[in-house]
Amino acid sequence: MAATSGKLRPPFRLLLLLLAAAVARSVDGVELTLLTGAREKGTVCLDGSPPGYHLQRGFGSGEHSWFIHLQGGAWCNTIEDCSKRKMSAYGSSKFMRAVEFNGILSNDQQLNSDFYNWNRVFIRYCDGASFSGDGEAQDQDGSTLHFRGLRIWEAVINELMGKGLATAKQAILSGCSAGGLAALLHCNDFYARFSKEVSAKCLPDAGFFLDIEDLSGERHMWSVFNGTVHLQNVTQVLSKDCLAKKDPTECFFPAELVKSITAPTLILNSAYDSWQIQNALAPDGSFPGQSWSRFRNKFVDDVEIVKDKKDWGLFIDSCFTHCQTPFNISWSSQASPVLGSKTVAEAVGDWYFERSYEVKEIDCEYPCNPTCSSQLPT
Repeated sequence: MAATSGKLRPPFRLLLLLLAAAVARSVDGVELTLLTGAREKGTVCLDGSPPGYHLQRGFGSGEHSWFIHLQGGAWCNTIEDCSKRKMSAYGSSKFMRAVEFNGILSNDQQLNSDFYNWNRVFIRYCDGASFSGDGEAQDQDGSTLHFRGLRIWEAVINELMGKGLATAKQAILSGCSAGGLAALLHCNDFYARFSKEVSAKCLPDAGFFLDIEDLSGERHMWSVFNGTVHLQNVTQVLSKDCLAKKDPTECFFPAELVKSITAPTLILNSAYDSWQIQNALAPDGSFPGQSWSRFRNKFVDDVEIVKDKKDWGLFIDSCFTHCQTPFNISWSSQASPVLGSKTVAEAVGDWYFERSYEVKEIDCEYPCNPTCSSQLPT
């Protein structure tokens, strides 16, 4: 089914359910904070409700350190798709609830020894364009669909700056899936908000989406991104150098985005990303061996540019999974993927704090890595 139909493939819906489960209501959940004066600023979710975020304050040595995580959850690239999306927590704060902080967001020192006492923020995703659009359209029922992802990004970060982010000594911008793509899109802006004395870096997780033909010859991700970029007016966040030479849709892909990013960045991804294989490569459910190899080869080629970037990092494992920082099991556990003798948590910590000369690991071909557990989220 073509992405331009506006209907989500089953794995799309599965991804939304998985991500929703990760932020389900919990007794110990972190409550939602709605953006102040959102409607007056025109900074709203798809349905016109105010956007929100969850903030858990740092303490001790982490009082002046900030970790910002952008929620993921696919995209909406047609009016029909965005209309359905606004009836969920991915398009309206009316459906948002408290969230439980796990993985890199956890305050458990044993699980998250490097970042447990930082100020940790989970920014909710309710625009459907990786926090990057700026426009509006008429919905099928005559109401307005608000494409204000860019305004949400700017307004939430500005509000957080007033809550202590402006005086941070250490800061990380991260995100998973569509949120990982958003971390790439906003990495330079985030980095530029701090002085050179501040250690500000970016950590996109499972956000490196490929422009690759699926088994039927269709460029699924191109269709999704093309619809999103044009429907939601995404061009303001794209590289001017890229836009001068290429189609805006191509400039939305990470292979182009990384060329213009100046901030230290670690690309965390599987070279056999389960979501992309199920959606962008083999949507019919068949996974012939050579297609897996073709996907990995394309992925390795696209991240080649990062190898020569100073202060950048790579953690590209060969596990069949998608998003590894927000889940306890993949972040730091006996089932966590291991590369270069480091778990995901250890590699991220060593890269950020510069405890190693460099962290640039690309795994061998599937199924070579014995630490790739079938328990990992897909």
